[in-house]
Amino acid sequence: MTQTAETRKLASAPQREEAAFNWEDPLDLESELSEEERMVRDTARGYAQDKLFPRVLMDNREERFDRAIISEMGALGLLGPTIPEEYGGAGLGYVAYGLITREIERVDSGYRSAMSVQSSLVMHPIFAYGSEAQRKRYLPKLASGEIVGCFGLTEPDHGSDPGSMATRAQKAPGGYRLTGTKMWITNAPVADLAVVWAKLDGVIRGFLIERDTKGLSTPKIEGKLSLRTSITGEIVLDDAFVPEENLLPKASGLAGPFGCLNVARAGIAWGAMGAAEFCWHRARQYALDRSQFGRPLAANQLIQKKLADMQTEITLGLHAALRLGRLLERGRAAPAAVSLLKRNNCGKALDIARLARDIHDPRPCADGHSGLFRPLVPVRFALRFIGRANGCQALESGSLILGAVRAPLDGRPSRFADPPAHQSP
Repeated sequence: MTQTAETRKLASAPQREEAAFNWEDPLDLESELSEEERMVRDTARGYAQDKLFPRVLMDNREERFDRAIISEMGALGLLGPTIPEEYGGAGLGYVAYGLITREIERVDSGYRSAMSVQSSLVMHPIFAYGSEAQRKRYLPKLASGEIVGCFGLTEPDHGSDPGSMATRAQKAPGGYRLTGTKMWITNAPVADLAVVWAKLDGVIRGFLIERDTKGLSTPKIEGKLSLRTSITGEIVLDDAFVPEENLLPKASGLAGPFGCLNVARAGIAWGAMGAAEFCWHRARQYALDRSQFGRPLAANQLIQKKLADMQTEITLGLHAALRLGRLLERGRAAPAAVSLLKRNNCGKALDIARLARDIHDPRPCADGHSGLFRPLVPVRFALRFIGRANGCQALESGSLILGAVRAPLDGRPSRFADPPAHQSP
């Protein structure tokens, strides 16, 4: 059949009724989710809106972390959802995990951060790098929220350069002795278990340190301007003894902590879109309700353009996050691709929060009016934690444009490449 004949055939075919536009889901993300994923999403949304939202305003004002929320999340199966059921997890995929982070961050970034640390940075390394005994001992209690975990990688002088960490472990009879300080550690002041990374004979290794360890202290960092519902502190190790069985046997070099950060960044890419959706919905409703000069704000084309820009970026960001989740589930997502999307979605969420703030004029300055100030500040910081935006940009640019991650331009081994097993990175 010629192209002309095919064109005539298509033109003569009965015309389908034009599809209705769903402004809440323009590209029909819903149809791409499994029934199980929708159920998980709805469970997380119901909890976040009905139980979490009424508490976050006062928690944010008073810089208060409600420990009971972790237990509540655990009871619903929201902690460590990708961990197999035999260890207390739900055995779900990365898309389901992303949908959970999206719903929690739609309400509050601080509690989403606490949840993500528990899931991606504590439970994941124990499952991926731990022994069977470690999995059985810790994962069920972490999944239920019975115990809280934290992740000790960042140091006061080595934030984006973990390969230069100063924390050291020395072999001792029956175990190891650790000395050093970790900084800006989510959950540290209340954690029952810490996953701490330290150099042992020049090689980065992971250690599981329990709360009652002698020589361990976790002072709280006071007066934060962002993520105020997420309790943050230090991990101070003063010749702390860790028994032999608490060394993660399958983690050696930077590949261990970087593998954890990769999972966390994927969750943040979803979470940032949740915060953006909150801002967009609030701005849209305000523009419809607010009357100026005899008509709603939404009647002005400038406001309409801002709302359309917000909706466009959220739609694209969510579908990109879905695609990334599917790639992760198939084992086909490169770390640089995860960094790319984390950087993009956090940056777009910040732009959206700013646009929403502008539509509301001065009202976001009062936290009780629109609630916009809460997501605006954390989204700005989301560009920095779990890898600063510039760092993620450098990583993805080197990998995708120059090929520098695996084949650096100067011919030297890349500092981002996975180090050989049992060798110093």
